Amino acid sequence: MTTRSDQKTGRPYKDVTVAAADGGFCVRLDDRPLKTPAGPPMVVPSRILAEGIAAEWREQGARPDMDRLPLTRIAATALDRIPPKRKEIVAELIAYAETELVCHRVEDPPALVQRQTETWQPLLDWLTSRYDAALTVTRNVLPCAQSPTSLAALERAIDSLDAFRLAGLSVAVSAAGSLVVGLALADGRIDAAAAFDAAELEATFQIEQWGEDMVATKRRAGVRADLEAAARFLDLLRDGRA
Repeated sequence: MTTRSDQKTGRPYKDVTVAAADGGFCVRLDDRPLKTPAGPPMVVPSRILAEGIAAEWREQGARPDMDRLPLTRIAATALDRIPPKRKEIVAELIAYAETELVCHRVEDPPALVQRQTETWQPLLDWLTSRYDAALTVTRNVLPCAQSPTSLAALERAIDSLDAFRLAGLSVAVSAAGSLVVGLALADGRIDAAAAFDAAELEATFQIEQWGEDMVATKRRAGVRADLEAAARFLDLLRDGRA
């Protein structure tokens, strides 16, 4: 099968389209379906998500730039990684709750104590209301044992997600370093900007006091980009009513 090239961009395809496929919608590069790294066609559950993925490929040059393909990456994770490793991924996410970021508070300075309470406590209150999963707050540097009942409730909620939503949640939790922040983003309780503020609260406070170096700037840019990608992916799933 031959592929037309786009002389302007140098990429090995010219047209990017979306088409119905068994189980959902796929992106086509000329006359070939876009495939995941494992090989099968990348079929996603909603047209609007497929259109988002297609838009990423329309902006590519001669070689795919994975940093500019966030929706594609998350969809590939949902199709290739989630099905064979679902139990392990759910366990990895639950492990975040056992050392939950928003449960570990400082004793001082007062300004940081107040900021943590104002930003993090509403998320914990929401988690309790939404999932019947109360988590304990500690001001000790050591991990705080959480209620097995709460952890079990969170595990059930996470395991009930389909592969696409679980993939989006996994990206959000990993970027935020917090299951609570990731779940709030996935549920639409907060947006990507609020998720970044919650996840980076302490780092932001320290930067305000002492300034920011290049390493921190790069790391924080990565966190922000991943949270924005996860939020957009999950929003497109919701908008598509998948």
